[in-house]
Amino acid sequence: MSDSKYFQTTKKGEIHELKEELLSQREDKKKEAVKKVIAAMTVGKDVSMLFTHVLNCMQTHNLELKKLVYLYVMNYAKNHPDRAILAVNTFQKDATDPNPLIRALAVRTMGCIRVDNITEHLCEPLRHALKDQDPYVRKTAAVCVAKLYDVNPELVENQGFLNILNDMLGDSNPMVVANAVAALTEIDEVSKTEVFRIHSGNLNKLLAALNECTEWGQVFILNSLCKYTPRDSQEAENVCERVAPRLQHANSAVVLSAVKVLMKYLNSIPNGDSVRTFCKKMAPPLVTLLSKEPEIQFLGLRNINLIVQRRPEILQYEMKVFFCKYNDPIYVKMEKLEIMIMLANEKNIDEVLLEFKEYATEIDVEFVRKAVRAIGRCAIKIDRASERCIQVLLDLIQTKVNYVVQEAIIVIKDIFRKYPNKYEGIIATLCANLESLDEPEAKASMIWIIGEYAERIDNAHELLNSFLEGFKDENSQVQLQLLTAIVKLFLKRPKDAQQMVQTVLNLSTQESDNPDLRDRGFVYWRLLSTDFEAAKAVVLSEKPLITDTTSQLDESLLNELIMNISTLASVYHKPPETFVAKLKGIKRGMRKEEEDEEEPDYVDDDNNGPSPNQGYAGQQQQNNQQYGQQQQQQRSGNLIDLDLSDLGSALPQQSNNPYASPQQQQYNNSNDLGFLGGGGNNNVRSPVQKSVIFGGDKSQSIQIAGAFSRANNRVSLELTLSNNSQQQMARFKIQFYQNSFGISPIDPILNCPPIEPGQTIEVSIPIQCANAAFTQPFNPVIDMAMMVLPSQEKFYFKMNFPFNCLFTENGRLERDSYLAMWRSIPETNERQKEIQIRLNQFDPASLLAKLNQKNLFEIVRKSNNGQEISFLSCKTENSIYILVELTFSQNSRVCKAISKSTAPEVMPIFEHTLDNLINNA
Repeated sequence: MSDSKYFQTTKKGEIHELKEELLSQREDKKKEAVKKVIAAMTVGKDVSMLFTHVLNCMQTHNLELKKLVYLYVMNYAKNHPDRAILAVNTFQKDATDPNPLIRALAVRTMGCIRVDNITEHLCEPLRHALKDQDPYVRKTAAVCVAKLYDVNPELVENQGFLNILNDMLGDSNPMVVANAVAALTEIDEVSKTEVFRIHSGNLNKLLAALNECTEWGQVFILNSLCKYTPRDSQEAENVCERVAPRLQHANSAVVLSAVKVLMKYLNSIPNGDSVRTFCKKMAPPLVTLLSKEPEIQFLGLRNINLIVQRRPEILQYEMKVFFCKYNDPIYVKMEKLEIMIMLANEKNIDEVLLEFKEYATEIDVEFVRKAVRAIGRCAIKIDRASERCIQVLLDLIQTKVNYVVQEAIIVIKDIFRKYPNKYEGIIATLCANLESLDEPEAKASMIWIIGEYAERIDNAHELLNSFLEGFKDENSQVQLQLLTAIVKLFLKRPKDAQQMVQTVLNLSTQESDNPDLRDRGFVYWRLLSTDFEAAKAVVLSEKPLITDTTSQLDESLLNELIMNISTLASVYHKPPETFVAKLKGIKRGMRKEEEDEEEPDYVDDDNNGPSPNQGYAGQQQQNNQQYGQQQQQQRSGNLIDLDLSDLGSALPQQSNNPYASPQQQQYNNSNDLGFLGGGGNNNVRSPVQKSVIFGGDKSQSIQIAGAFSRANNRVSLELTLSNNSQQQMARFKIQFYQNSFGISPIDPILNCPPIEPGQTIEVSIPIQCANAAFTQPFNPVIDMAMMVLPSQEKFYFKMNFPFNCLFTENGRLERDSYLAMWRSIPETNERQKEIQIRLNQFDPASLLAKLNQKNLFEIVRKSNNGQEISFLSCKTENSIYILVELTFSQNSRVCKAISKSTAPEVMPIFEHTLDNLINNA
């Protein structure tokens, strides 16, 4: 009989009857009564008054009845913690039951009861369950550790459950391994310290379990493999060989997770043939994703978008699978268009243009616009195909469809900027369609074309004059472009535009409320009235060629998103911390308001003003010389020859230290605490020494002083803003341009009150750098821009970013771990540098104390033949460990630094930073 009958009881006196049935001696009646209680609980009735009676039914060997009672207890334990404690004895008894199903059920239920006084009694049963002989119990207990960690992290760490979980990675049962990986991954995401680290010792165990566990176990293991960086190309190739069969799995999540692993490990394989082989294997499963339901297609396309940006060769021969079908949803069509543009090349451009032209005749206006714009982007991307793209656009213009014509003119304007003085023959066709223009962007594009080629358009002054008649009613984008175009016409043909230029300058400077338009008008007026030739040199200067970067993500962001394939981050194309409230134990505030205006993909001289200086070639050359590779010299083997007994010695006491100072004892004490898990002293914010980075002579409307700092486990930009103008400054937006560290503000809108004239305020801007990706060549300078809203006045400045701000508070390694890591890093990653001590008063003990405060932690120190040798470690925000050995000689002004890292590309900037830290201590 169906269980639906239990949901149909609404009679009076039901609770009393249930009590009687729960007290029955017959087990079948008890089971029926508990089922009725669960049914009532499910539909929202309060049956908590039966807690004690239901609890009495736990004393049974009937597995079904026990499950029902456990379900009831889980639901009401949080509301009645004092009663839930009554069930502890039964839980503990069931945890030792001969039946493994009951043992697992008891541990699982205790883990789901989020009550402190229950969790205290969970530790011993959980410890036994983690080492149970039955794999079903062990895999259940592994997940229970993660649940317990969410309730009481300190309890889990103190009881050693994390170490047991790491040991379970080598379990003989693949499901136990998969659940251990899942639990460690979940804990690692919210822990402030790294608790899950894959090394060569457990790598093969995970790969062995991969072939035998369930599909979701495979997903957990594959995702965890992305945390490991292979030691050499051979190891990377071996992992790829063992992961590649997962590409044939029926589950899309397994396929995408396997692709993610291959995308990472292929970066470590220099052999081109092997890379091509694996790329060829990835194509069919990705194509298969596009044959599923639209929702799966969309998710697959968003991930393919990232994959194609990194390795377009994977799908270079699969263009046809991205052709849009008539019944595809619009969101699928849009994604397919983007990928088609990325894969377009000289060989397939003809069939791609044929498709785009067909799409431009569709009914959906938004899709048509996207298709027309795609044709223009292909013209900018592929030089040899530009003429064919122009012809297709002209054919579309002949259709006389309003929105098609306007979109075509917009993209043709960009094509003119890419190929100046090449396609002017089509200008007459464009001018013949002026009456079709009613959108601001299309009008602005057409006006730009007329102004740029005014000397070749006989009636250019008449065309611009027709726009000038309604100048006050036009959008600001059209007004700015019209002002510039008329000035260009005047500089090229003064007689035809003399009256027009006077009119437009008067309208811009005297009758407009737009500060951008007014300022540009004054600039042009001053130029024209001062030096006509200088005005021509400025306004008619050669424009930089543009490139299409619409679909290209920043390199550091792309690297991060590749490592998040098959997650929401790869669908949103945003880092996880931008939409996940808690990451690595740190609460991250979300943006208070969204900015209406996005930054342009490229700088337009006529529309957007000057761009900040992006080039520091001279400084970079100097940095490269300073960071230059040093030839490896023969080492004395200070660390390599140490055994565990050497490392086991504590730091030398003050009496044995020839460099003893008043700060020595204090530093030794702080280091002793560090061995117990203490971090640096960066949780206390000290005053930040700022320097003026904009408006130093106070001639600007604002003066900005700033400095980067690290405190409270995060990096921030500390600014002092001084309003030197006569107007209130209301809101501020800050932007970081692409930089070598991959850092950016968490919220570009500054959280500060309005600044009155003459007022100065302090602002702290949190910086997101947990996913820093170090690009080469290294440039420590970060270009920034600040915009004052709503006036949109911009200020450009730059600052040096101190690399040590990325050193985390959990960078201290245990002594054994330090030695193991040093030995595991290849000798090719080792660097040596002699650092000249430029301090007047030099004391190694106080210097090391200062390094400790900067999160460069001393692990151990030893004396050897009149030398003090200190071993230190640090860890960057993206989990790169750097190990360093510092040698101080008596009466010497030179410190010898020998360093190793899992990522050798960061060593030049680290050595430069170490020099600064030592000589500024």
